[in-house]
Amino acid sequence: MEYEIKPHEKLNLGLKELWHYRELFFFFTWRDVKVKYKQTLLGFTWAILQPLIYMLLFSFFGKAFHITTDGNMDYRLFSYSGVILWLVFSSGLTNAGNSMVTNANIIKKIYFPRLIIPISAILVSLFDFLMSFIIFIPMLFYYHASLNLSFIAFLPLSLFITAFSTFGIGTLLAAMNIKYRDFRYVIPFMVQAGMFVTPVMYNPVTATTKLWVQYVFALNPMYSAIELFRAGFSNVQLRPDLIGISLFSTILFFLVGLYYFRRTEAYFADVA
Repeated sequence: MEYEIKPHEKLNLGLKELWHYRELFFFFTWRDVKVKYKQTLLGFTWAILQPLIYMLLFSFFGKAFHITTDGNMDYRLFSYSGVILWLVFSSGLTNAGNSMVTNANIIKKIYFPRLIIPISAILVSLFDFLMSFIIFIPMLFYYHASLNLSFIAFLPLSLFITAFSTFGIGTLLAAMNIKYRDFRYVIPFMVQAGMFVTPVMYNPVTATTKLWVQYVFALNPMYSAIELFRAGFSNVQLRPDLIGISLFSTILFFLVGLYYFRRTEAYFADVA
């Protein structure tokens, strides 16, 4: 039996082929999880400690600079809720952006859908989210969060938007990084700078009254994810216009990232 490998259409995810190689998702994801926590004393506990440390650090600066929160929620809950989603995005973006380079040896040896590699890198960050979410549930009750029925809908929706955003930008960086190794230095800078324009420790949108500046901040794909997430357990008033801009940015990054990845994946084995 002969198989003919043809290039995919530029905006085709290749879901049928991804499903055929579905075992590789588990292999790559679990391998990366084990490598991440290998030879650590605390193991998976770091997935919980990291957002808690961020929360304590942000709480100190929040009190020092009198930072107000949306929806009158406790600042510790405000910062922790933003951090756990941001860590999904930042760690997933970093891992996905470097994934094709770190797996260069495998790419050169065998064929499988290349999209599996960056997607698996994002799944690792979702695993960390599940660990940190275990602490988030009792925090909601301890800080008397205003839980409502929308929380059930907004939680998976915000996670989907986060993963969608990470996939789009992550695949774009993965394809560019394998050809232009300068991006290995650009990615950490992007992640660090991105936190300051994302509503994690403060909301940059509500920090200004200028409408055009608010629209610029709303171009951040993570704006809609975090705002929708917080709306499920607080009195945050959502801005449909800003949410719409952020969702448009998410879709745009997804299409651009997928297109560029598909356009260049045929050369990965040659330049890796």
